Amino acid sequence: MLKKKIGIIGAGNMGEAILRGLHQKGLAKNLVVSEIRPDRSDYIKKNYGVTVVSENKKLASQVQVIILAVKPQELKGVLQEIAPALDSSTLIISIAAGASLGTIASILDKEVRLVRGMPNIAALALESATALAKGGEATEEDLKIAQEIFNALGRTVVIPEALMDAVTGMSGSGPAYVCIFIEALADGGVRMGLEKKAALEMAIQTVLGTARLLSEQGEPPANLKDKVSSPGGTTIAGIASLEAKGFRGAVMEAVASATERSKELAKIKG
Repeated sequence: MLKKKIGIIGAGNMGEAILRGLHQKGLAKNLVVSEIRPDRSDYIKKNYGVTVVSENKKLASQVQVIILAVKPQELKGVLQEIAPALDSSTLIISIAAGASLGTIASILDKEVRLVRGMPNIAALALESATALAKGGEATEEDLKIAQEIFNALGRTVVIPEALMDAVTGMSGSGPAYVCIFIEALADGGVRMGLEKKAALEMAIQTVLGTARLLSEQGEPPANLKDKVSSPGGTTIAGIASLEAKGFRGAVMEAVASATERSKELAKIKG
């Protein structure tokens, strides 16, 4: 990937997260960013030392890999703008929510190599869970390039595009579910007498530490749960209460509901 010249169209939250991740990994030497706002352009240049251009078509003519980090409603116009500068040697990676590989290909109306990515908001902390799906014209090398880019933001998995709605329902919406759990965990501490600030700090650290431990040890969550649950102890009493209230089922239903809504919205946009 270091030999490829990469362009990022869109320097908003996700675009900057990608830029920051690549910059921290030492992979930003060949980056070009498209940004029309002068203040934002100056900020990007100052903080990341990359080339910034104001025209998407100009960027497209200079790079071999284009990352589309634009809002879904802006995607069609951007694709139509850059289409004349593209050929079969160009790799396009889109993170526009809800825009299928087929939709992108039909707008471009020419043979290009496409990869679709679905990061989540944790990309802002370089801890994203990103799903990648390869288009028909994309090669395995193209997929490796996309993985290298998004591994700079966290972790990646490769899935069939048909499962992107499930990814939206789980990891795309997942940070909101986790926030509700953290808030409830802290409120439980407050209910038992802890100060709100201390309870929230401990709740956040508990979730962060548990996730890191699971990630580093590579064990199923059930194993860690069992280690913490002593016979007749406090943890198993708390777990019994969660089970009685349908905690697992509620989370699973949340994922299913969000997945179905993602499918509905895709049909509406289509």
